[in-house]
Amino acid sequence: MMSKYGTLHEVNGRYALRFERYFEYNQEDVFNMITNPEYFTQWYPFATGDMDLRLRGKIAFDDGEGTKYEGIITELTKPHTFEFQEVDDLLRISLHEKDKGCEMVFTHIFDDKDMVMYVAAGWHRCLDVLDQIVNGQQVEWKDNATELREYYKEAFDLK
Repeated sequence: MMSKYGTLHEVNGRYALRFERYFEYNQEDVFNMITNPEYFTQWYPFATGDMDLRLRGKIAFDDGEGTKYEGIITELTKPHTFEFQEVDDLLRISLHEKDKGCEMVFTHIFDDKDMVMYVAAGWHRCLDVLDQIVNGQQVEWKDNATELREYYKEAFDLK
């Protein structure tokens, strides 16, 4: 059984959080749900739903506190790769056929080590919601951010 917990790696002097999730659906269906703006806004933080789904297309974000910014799609290969730059961070979602469904590998590459446990806990929660969406369940954000931050603080040996 695949763990829902993320792992931390160093890549070219940056930090990479990696999560793996398995879905009992084919790549095309999962890819379409991940990249559909209607669903994307439900699981991806600050997404506005304004997305130009093509290579070098823009994705609009709004933090709700006055800061608006754009992501740029750096790779888009249907039905298995969706990658974009969000400010200085790189986010990559890849889907691989596995058993009767597909495995998703979600990777977030960033610089700020002080934020690792917060970013890991945040993505863990977001991907739990993505899992609910893909499986046709009612979206329910669990109140588990504090325990996830503690888990990742200990798992990644952060002070």
